[in-house]
Amino acid sequence: MTTILVTGGTGTLGRPVTERLRADGHEVRVLSRHSRPYAVDLREGGPGLEAALAGVDTVVHCASTPRGGDERAAAHLIEAARKAGVRHLVYISIVGVDRVPFGYYRAKLAVEKLVEESGLGWTVLRATQFHDLLLQLFEGLARVPVMFLPAGVDDQPVEVAEVADRLAELAAGAPAGRAEDMAGPEVRTFESLARAYLRASGKRRKVVNVPLWGAAYRAFRAGGHLAPERAVGKRTFEEYLAARARTAR
Repeated sequence: MTTILVTGGTGTLGRPVTERLRADGHEVRVLSRHSRPYAVDLREGGPGLEAALAGVDTVVHCASTPRGGDERAAAHLIEAARKAGVRHLVYISIVGVDRVPFGYYRAKLAVEKLVEESGLGWTVLRATQFHDLLLQLFEGLARVPVMFLPAGVDDQPVEVAEVADRLAELAAGAPAGRAEDMAGPEVRTFESLARAYLRASGKRRKVVNVPLWGAAYRAFRAGGHLAPERAVGKRTFEEYLAARARTAR
């Protein structure tokens, strides 16, 4: 079995990726800003990153933040990976990064380009939004009596564990270039997803759809972030919410 480094290995996606790889018998190192012995801020790089990569065959790059710095972090990771002789770099991206002019998406697309031009064997998997992200969003919107939603926007959320399984599978294989996109089982209106959250949480809120503006909003309304032809996910948003409720009990 191979030695695999998972960046962002304590995060929403990185943790189940790490668990799956270890269950399959791989030696896995977890890199994050606070996870010892490989506590590294990729935006800064440095000797700690070199130590984390020593003897590593494959890197699964899950570390990311909408607060900025992803391109700098990826550049440091790629440079150190080349020096360490890493064979395979696997990167998780987002469906629609090339179609939706949203700041975070542009950064993800730029990282994709860095990965493709790295000189390393590479694989890029694009997935739609995780159920977890929608839950966080709706929890925030439900803090007030009226939930304001972007009018005319659909979504296609996917189960993070299913994406983790696919990433682990790709990491264990040969570099595949652009893997086929991975999307959730249903394209749903944002309002229907919000109402599913309200039913599951027992909250009563007025739901109001608000037209927004700008190129990113137009692209979201046009479905640039969706992949209905790649609806390979199994768990629906309602099933995800029900599973969380059972765990909470």
